Amino acid sequence: MFHKVKAVSALPDFRLSVQFAEGVTKIYNVEPLFSKWESFQDLEDPDLFSGVEVDVGGYGIIWNDELDLSCDELFENGETIKTPFDGLMAFTDATELWGLNESTLRKAIAYGKLVCGVDACKYGKQWVISTEAMLREYGEPKAV
Repeated sequence: MFHKVKAVSALPDFRLSVQFAEGVTKIYNVEPLFSKWESFQDLEDPDLFSGVEVDVGGYGIIWNDELDLSCDELFENGETIKTPFDGLMAFTDATELWGLNESTLRKAIAYGKLVCGVDACKYGKQWVISTEAMLREYGEPKAV
């Protein structure tokens, strides 16, 4: 399954906090890469390391034109951590992962298929839905 990166933050000791579209957060330790690939030694510079960003489209993370990591590497080798936001995702991410239209989810709430305040909730202008509700109502996400 494709694990789209939504956000990344540099942490102390060459670790990264990586949030994925499906509502999972992982801690990824970059330090072992220093001895594995010489180019990653450049990340020992704190200014470069802290400049990490999500690659366009969420396919991974980047520091510059030479240094990047794929979303699959981060997901497979990162350590899952518990957060209060586990299992929650934006409607836009859910519709992309499941191949649906946002109006499908809005109608599912209006018709009671998805329960507002239990399965999904609106914060300001942004709707958030649980992964559990998506799996229950729409099955496994489509392969991307």
